[in-house]
Amino acid sequence: MADTKMYGEGGKITCDKAILASIVGLATKEIKGVARLSNSETPWYKRLFNKEEGEGVKIKFDTNGAVKVDVYVDVYIGESVPELAFKIQENIKNNLSSMVEIKTSNINVHIMEVICDRIDNGV
Repeated sequence: MADTKMYGEGGKITCDKAILASIVGLATKEIKGVARLSNSETPWYKRLFNKEEGEGVKIKFDTNGAVKVDVYVDVYIGESVPELAFKIQENIKNNLSSMVEIKTSNINVHIMEVICDRIDNGV
């Protein structure tokens, strides 16, 4: 598993990509209008063998330690895509900075599918 090392005043912090992918996935699913994270961008054979990154999430690190995030989502019909993408970006940025104190350089939201059947579960 790939990880990143960050050096601060007190020492070194090692953070696994799977943890970051989990935080990004949860932050994305919190947004009203997101149906689910999408796997349609990744071929099935890569999903079978690549356990490093979460479902619908790709994470890369800059040379300066900032995180580049690509998140692939399916959304419900009737949602404003620009507003939804902005809310997803803000929630991911806030969660990463508050939970693991990592700065983000890019957060790209890819809308892969629009779901017509909306299940109203009070969210």
